[in-house]
Amino acid sequence: MSEVLKTENLKAFYILEYWGEKRVIKAVSNVNLSIKQNEIYGIAGESGCGKSTLLKALLANLDPPLQLIDGKLFYKTNCDFIDVFSLSKKEIKNLRWSFISYIPQGSMHVLNPVKKVKDSFLEILESHIKAKDIKEYFDLMREHLKDLGLSPEILEAYPHQLSGGMRQRVVIALATLLHPQVILADEPTTALDVVAQRAVIQLLKDIQETFKNTIIIVTHDMGIHAQLTTRMSIMYAGKIIEESPTQEIFKNPIHPYTKYLIQSLPKIGEKEQREGISGSPPSLISPPLGCAFHPRCPEAKPECAEEEPKLIEVSPQHKVACFPN
Repeated sequence: MSEVLKTENLKAFYILEYWGEKRVIKAVSNVNLSIKQNEIYGIAGESGCGKSTLLKALLANLDPPLQLIDGKLFYKTNCDFIDVFSLSKKEIKNLRWSFISYIPQGSMHVLNPVKKVKDSFLEILESHIKAKDIKEYFDLMREHLKDLGLSPEILEAYPHQLSGGMRQRVVIALATLLHPQVILADEPTTALDVVAQRAVIQLLKDIQETFKNTIIIVTHDMGIHAQLTTRMSIMYAGKIIEESPTQEIFKNPIHPYTKYLIQSLPKIGEKEQREGISGSPPSLISPPLGCAFHPRCPEAKPECAEEEPKLIEVSPQHKVACFPN
């Protein structure tokens, strides 16, 4: 499969000023990704590791205080890669929803509470498609909802009239309305019960199988990655520290942090107390020298505190940033 999106040494920091003092939060630092067509790619890690900021950077949504510090972002459109950060704001806006779309974190609450669902669909359609009349727009909406197994009757509803799970599915339907090649999903199952989570996961699977697009999903829930993704990366302190096909990561995790994340998953019938990771993720204002995980790592060696390990391929399609034992 060919690439559809890639980054080169992507750096995106939050630049904040308090009482004349500047603070730099290194949320995304030197990230190199190569995302393929027709795959579901997962990004995992604890809260505060930079996952959501990375999705914003991939969307080229770098509004202050978030700023691009360095690096490049490429989308593959019409068989050619384009340097996204070299485009005008209007050109980037035209790519959103049509080439790349976004399901934000807490998206159950992003629908306008005083507008019916159909109005949200109309805004997207009218900004990208010129139709003969309003009926053509409504035909497109109904056809899309039927393709996703949703009732067209929800178009006449206000958000508060829908359950949390249904609002989430409506937001996913909005994000896929124009059949984008890439969908960025930020914690799409947060705050949902397990039944609604299963419905959302199945909907994302169905969308990917139907439209053969690429989904990049961020979630700290390793169980969702195991069910949904084909390849995944582990993020810590703003950097990718391990990447491989999902099955390989679960079968053969190499980085100690990855091992802890996988060990956090409960197993049916298991009654033993689980061991958590000591400490918490470091401040992205002043991350530790060397490997950022070394203060919490039970396998840390002296060199881990002095030198930062590079992300290298240790076996086919499996990369890790960790010094060998």
